[in-house]
Amino acid sequence: MDYKQDLITTIHDLGCDLDRLDDRLTDLSQSSPTAVLIPSLYEELQRPALTHIRDHLAQCNFVNTVVISLYADTAEQYQQAVAFFHPLPQPTYVLWENGPRVMRILAALQERGLDLINHRGKGRAVWLGLGIASLQATAIALHDADIVTYDKSYPLKLLFPLLEREFGIAFSKAYYTRLSHSPRQMHGRVTRLFVMPLITSLMELFGSRDYLRYLNAYRYPLSGEFALTSDLALNTRIPANWGLEVGLLAEVYRNIAMKRIAQVDLGIFEHKHQTLGTSPDKGLQKMCRDILKSVLRTLTETEQVVISSDHIRALRVKFRREAQNLTRQYFVDARFNGLAYDRHQEEVTLEQFERLIQAAGEQYLDNPSGAQIPDWTRALAVMPNLREQLQDATVADMADARETPSLPILGLDQAIHTAGATMTVPSVPL
Repeated sequence: MDYKQDLITTIHDLGCDLDRLDDRLTDLSQSSPTAVLIPSLYEELQRPALTHIRDHLAQCNFVNTVVISLYADTAEQYQQAVAFFHPLPQPTYVLWENGPRVMRILAALQERGLDLINHRGKGRAVWLGLGIASLQATAIALHDADIVTYDKSYPLKLLFPLLEREFGIAFSKAYYTRLSHSPRQMHGRVTRLFVMPLITSLMELFGSRDYLRYLNAYRYPLSGEFALTSDLALNTRIPANWGLEVGLLAEVYRNIAMKRIAQVDLGIFEHKHQTLGTSPDKGLQKMCRDILKSVLRTLTETEQVVISSDHIRALRVKFRREAQNLTRQYFVDARFNGLAYDRHQEEVTLEQFERLIQAAGEQYLDNPSGAQIPDWTRALAVMPNLREQLQDATVADMADARETPSLPILGLDQAIHTAGATMTVPSVPL
C-alpha cells in the first residue's frame, strides 16, 4: 500500500467511501458554494467525452454552479453550445469568450491599459471563467472537456479538501495514471519523458532548491484538473502559453504555504492525446519548450538562480541520461503489467525533447519575460465591476441563443437537442 507523503499533502484513494464524501460535500456546499469551470472549444461538443462529462455533472448535487468558457467561431455554434448544456440542473453560464459582447468588454479594458485581447487560448479562457465562477463560489474546480473516463468522483475528490475546514487546503491538484485501453499502454509523454527527468537534472545542476523540491513532490505536475479557493483564483496570474499547468504551480508556490496544498488520486484516467508535432512550434514540442522556459524563469524569480549558456548545455547532457534511465524503468513496469511499450519510440521521443532544450534555453536567455495574464485583483483595480459585466454579457448572450431555434450538432445524439429549448438563467445578486 502506498502511503508516501512529501512537501505537499498527498490524498490517496485507499478505498474511500464516495457516498459518504458526496453527502458531506453536498452539506458543506450549502454554506460554501462550489463551481465547476470547463474551458472548451466548440469542437469538443462534437466528441462523446463532453456529453459524458455533462451527464455526470448533472448528478453532482455538491456542484452549485457550472461555468463553460467557450471559444466558438459563430453565433450558431454558441447557440448549439447553450442548447447542449441545457440539461444541467445547476445554474449554468456558457461564457462566449470570443463573442462580441465579451470582446467589447475586453476592448474597454484594453483602452484603460490592460490588454487581454492579445492573450488567446486556454489561459484567457480560464482567466475569464474564473471571473464569473469567483462571483458564485468559494471553491472552484477546473477540468478539461475531453476526459473519456470522467465521473462525479473527479470534482468530488478535487473540491472536498477545500471545503472541509479542518484540512486548511486552498489548492488541490489531481494526479492519476494515464492509460489507454486499446491498446493498453502508458501515456503522459511530456510528464514521463520531459518534466520528470528535467526536474531531476535541474536538481543535480543547481542543488535541492525549494522550488524544485516542490515541483518534484507533484506526482502529475501537468494534470489539467485542479481546484482552488476563489480568493486564490483572484490573486493568481494565469500563464497564457502552453506552459499553463506548470506555470500555475509556480503561482501557487508564490501565493500560499505548502501545508495548504494537496494532490488527490483520481485513479485511472484517459483523455484526448496531443501529437508530438512536426516542429518546435507545434504539438507536444511546443508544450515542452514553454514548460522549460517557465521553470527557468521561476527558478530565477524565486530562488535567485543565475542561468547561463553553460548551464543550458549541461542541462541537455544531464537530461538525456536521466530520461534514458527512466525509459528502462518504464519498460520494466509496462512489461510486468502487460502493457504495450515501444521502447525505441520512447527513446526517439525523448531525443526530440532533448533537442528542444538548447533552443528553448537560448530563447529564455534572450527574452526571460513570460507570457502571463495579470491577476484578477489588478483587473478589478482597473475596472471594479468587470466580473459583473462578464456575467451580464453571458446572461445576455444565452438569452439571445434561446430565442433562436436550435440547430443540429453534427455527431451528437439529436435527442438531447430540442428546437427553441428554454434555459433558465439564474438570478444571481451582483
